[in-house]
Amino acid sequence: MTSTALDRAVLAGDEPAREDVRVVRRRLGPGPRIRFAFWIGPALLVTVWVVGSLTGFITPQVLTAPWDVAKEFGDQWTHHDLLGNITASLRRAGYGLALGTAAGFLLALASGLSRLGEAVIDGPIQIKRAIPTLALIPLFVAWFGIGEQMKIITIGLISMIPIYINTHNGLRGIDGRYAELAETLDIRRGTFLRHVVLPGALPGFLLGLRFAVTAAMLGLVVVEQYNSLSGIGHMMTLAQEYGQTSVIVVGLVLYGFYGFLADAAVRLVERKALSWRRTLEG
Repeated sequence: MTSTALDRAVLAGDEPAREDVRVVRRRLGPGPRIRFAFWIGPALLVTVWVVGSLTGFITPQVLTAPWDVAKEFGDQWTHHDLLGNITASLRRAGYGLALGTAAGFLLALASGLSRLGEAVIDGPIQIKRAIPTLALIPLFVAWFGIGEQMKIITIGLISMIPIYINTHNGLRGIDGRYAELAETLDIRRGTFLRHVVLPGALPGFLLGLRFAVTAAMLGLVVVEQYNSLSGIGHMMTLAQEYGQTSVIVVGLVLYGFYGFLADAAVRLVERKALSWRRTLEG
């Protein structure tokens, strides 16, 4: 049954047609939900790591064994300031992500809702997108020094681009017939923005936020290698100088853990906020 036929059947409101829709979604869709599906992939990855280390397939020179990483984690927590490093990294990433999200969203609104705004904003954003933010770090060091300001601005700039791109795409993807209907009903611009534009742009914004979280972690890894006195990156840089591979793996595990949890949080918000959509996600 084609989508047009499905639409006609659904609009007709007859019960057999609704059953057909559910059958199509169940048979051709991704299938029913699996409990704890979000954790299955990471659990398999850790299992491969454990089995590979036990059997000697993964040597300590390639990757430190999980139990050695756990032991190193305890040592860093007890005899070093691991909690302080974690707090410093999360604070930098949080400030930078908040700055990038706010800037990207506001610029996307100005560019997506106005031709003049698009003419002024979109071009520089596309130029910036072509220039890797990490290549700008030497310039930022010259402008802002090597303190916290440079680190937060760098993370914010990296996070801003995916927010802008996806939100702008979501705004411009809103069906133009909604605007025609709103004009016909003489709806005010503020009401149109609140009830049509912002909900329509929300899927793009949330998708951009998922990319921005990952980008913020990437920026954090790099900026914490510039004269940091605290943070996970600072800990890893010191470990590199002393050849402490297990400490470096502890830092990588922490980065991966926080990135995974942050993405899970955004996906949860996305599922709740977009529950009105009828998609294969269900």
